[in-house]
Amino acid sequence: MGALARATAARPEAAHQASAYGIAERGGPLVALEVPRRAALPDDVVIDIEFCGLCHSDVHSGRGEWGARQLPLVPGHEIVGRVAAVGAEVTGFTVGERVGVGCLVDSCRECDSCKEGLEQFCERGGVGTYSAIDHRTGEYTQGGYSSSIVVNQGYVLHVPESLDPAAAAPLLCAGITTYSPLRHFGARPGSGVGVVGLGGLGHMAVKLAKALGASVTVFTTSASKVEAARALGADTVVVSGDPEAMASARHTLDLIIDTVAAAHDLDPYFATLRRDGTLVQLGLPAEPMPPVNPRPLLGRRLRYTGSPIGGIAETQEMLDFCAEHAVAAEIEVVDAAGLNAAWDRMVAGDVRYRFVLDVSTLPAPAAPAPHVPAPAAPAE
Repeated sequence: MGALARATAARPEAAHQASAYGIAERGGPLVALEVPRRAALPDDVVIDIEFCGLCHSDVHSGRGEWGARQLPLVPGHEIVGRVAAVGAEVTGFTVGERVGVGCLVDSCRECDSCKEGLEQFCERGGVGTYSAIDHRTGEYTQGGYSSSIVVNQGYVLHVPESLDPAAAAPLLCAGITTYSPLRHFGARPGSGVGVVGLGGLGHMAVKLAKALGASVTVFTTSASKVEAARALGADTVVVSGDPEAMASARHTLDLIIDTVAAAHDLDPYFATLRRDGTLVQLGLPAEPMPPVNPRPLLGRRLRYTGSPIGGIAETQEMLDFCAEHAVAAEIEVVDAAGLNAAWDRMVAGDVRYRFVLDVSTLPAPAAPAPHVPAPAAPAE
């Protein structure tokens, strides 16, 4: 409960300073910071953060690889913690309850997508958990590498107590990013699902597809990952550089989840799909992908599409599903002092399969300087 004491020592609903780690200068490392958190509005939930997952998008944003961002920038959108306070109009959340916050903290709530519970497709642009302007409050959002956060109740999730809170944190991004297309495109008993890549997204795709009852084939470029893929539940593992192995997978799959964030040729994977199969792109390469050959698409009525995160209702469904089926991320917990090294290891691919920050290791905000009254003017 250290974060609770630090963030909300006086009145939990009041504005306060949160301890954090973030980027303070362009090109600089993650450093200890303090960020202001607003007083709770009537429909806000104040959360004391326990754990926050580290996503590769944090690195891209923090290091300016997706364009310059306003500084300071506190990353983190895989947040698990406990409710410290609620606004007067909040229903459904109580103080002490374990909750989560994912990639969105608001959206327009008025467009067709928002009304359908598809906030990830908000036509006016959703409000990211960090590095975004909240159009309702005017705040620049700061993320979960911090001791607390204040979020509108419509974007807060219930985290089942049966889930380990650290291992549940990556579900708020990696979990929902893979669950959403698996559900939308019909992964189920009897279907064949392929997973390209075995990183943070890929390992969750394997676990979730198996829990949904599908037969899972993992494609990897590295023979060293064959046993790891099997340990996660893969029924078949194909080293994609082996022509014979790729040929053995021809026309065996209904759905492929492609998690690779480097440019690669998709034609060999299209060959593994049955008629009416779908390849869903989740990885977002920085370099252009090789052109897609339309011939296999036409020949077997294949679909090539993409998918972002899920909406709030679907994310809650995913958390409940994971609790029911004992699905969670494979993680390595790091402390605040190890964040910069963890980012470097993520870039190098040296993690199985997600890092998670233990927020209790953040330094406490500095105590305000005591008030010293000005010396009295000398008597004349």
